[in-house]
Amino acid sequence: MTRRQLLFKAAILCIFFLMKIHGLTAQTTNQNQTCRRYFIGSSLFVLSNLNTSQKNAPDYAQLNFGYRITPKDVVSVELKTWKYAWLLGIPYGKSFEAASEKFPGYVRSKGIAIAYQRFIWKGAYAAVHAFNARQTYFDDNNKKIQNGYQLFMTYRLGYHIPLFKNRFFIEPSMAVTHRPIDSNMPAAFAVLNNKWPNYFPFEPGLHFGMKF
Repeated sequence: MTRRQLLFKAAILCIFFLMKIHGLTAQTTNQNQTCRRYFIGSSLFVLSNLNTSQKNAPDYAQLNFGYRITPKDVVSVELKTWKYAWLLGIPYGKSFEAASEKFPGYVRSKGIAIAYQRFIWKGAYAAVHAFNARQTYFDDNNKKIQNGYQLFMTYRLGYHIPLFKNRFFIEPSMAVTHRPIDSNMPAAFAVLNNKWPNYFPFEPGLHFGMKF
């Protein structure tokens, strides 16, 4: 099971289960949501590291630090890293993680994302994430080839669900990702990269965190 499939199934289950919890905590949230302005969190993507048998293991890590400016406006900084051996824009289907689409090596991505989140109605929100990443390219022998830069944009719609008297939260979401800048990519990687769009629709997400 790929990390996208894992997130999609987990997000669907959590939406139905946690919406019931949200109904029980809504009154408490209205009283306390402006009291806890800071939060730390991460993404359910980290659980994909547990599947050691997958051929495109991401070695994923993420840590978020956020601040609620107003009851409807939130900004955050996200520290992230992952690696991938297939282009992120390949759609689901027979080409997804197909042997013919594999890079001649892999990419290690590290960087910082700046995110803005706007609450639209109750817990529903829209968000945009701008991930500035240093791309390090490796060959199949784990030998470094060169460094590049990527701007990885995420446009997200989701729902914020407070838990346990608004101390914790979870945010199932769906997103479109976009890579407007991919500079200094090795030629062999660029051949595969140029075959596919620089965006990916319907990327499931599931963030979680703690407020203080």
